[in-house]
Amino acid sequence: MFERFTKEARAVVVGAQEQARELGHETIGTEHTLLSLLAGENDTVRVALAGSGVDQASVRAAIIRHVGDRGEATAVADRDAEDAAALKAIGIDLEAVRAAIEENFGAGALRLPRPAPKKRGIFGRFSSVTTGHKPFSPRNKKVLELSLREAIRLKHNFIAPEHIMLGLLREGQGLAMRILTEFDVDFGELRSTLTEALKSPAAG
Repeated sequence: MFERFTKEARAVVVGAQEQARELGHETIGTEHTLLSLLAGENDTVRVALAGSGVDQASVRAAIIRHVGDRGEATAVADRDAEDAAALKAIGIDLEAVRAAIEENFGAGALRLPRPAPKKRGIFGRFSSVTTGHKPFSPRNKKVLELSLREAIRLKHNFIAPEHIMLGLLREGQGLAMRILTEFDVDFGELRSTLTEALKSPAAG
């Protein structure tokens, strides 16, 4: 599948890993892909989201607000997004509960201490430090798979950054979508804008 990615789309995938590394996150989540899309060479996604006030700085601030900038945050973020949606369905506002607890017990009262790292052999201890490789979360892997489906749907033999953003919209969950929802992004309009941009002869 990766051979179908354009140079710009490959830069998004590589950039997502860099975004996770800069934030100190152990897993590359949908939020890191969104950050990378907003930093990429392709302007379509950035311009399409700018009208809603979404830019790289605002998304980064939202990620830090939700999960911090250190630790194994991505898996927690995905679980939090699902939990928040489930609680909202029964009338409980998770953010209001969190705010009330932090008001009474202090900021970060709900954050558990990070467990001590497990001791591993000499190669295990240094490999992640030397290579810097971080795994994609299952949800983010699905986004990349859906970007291929979006390309196929549009009868394209390439995957561009716009396809990745369409894949993120199609997957519809996770921290990236939660942040875009907080900015009141019109997903239907965004999908149409990206699709139209991909129909342009310059897109391929």
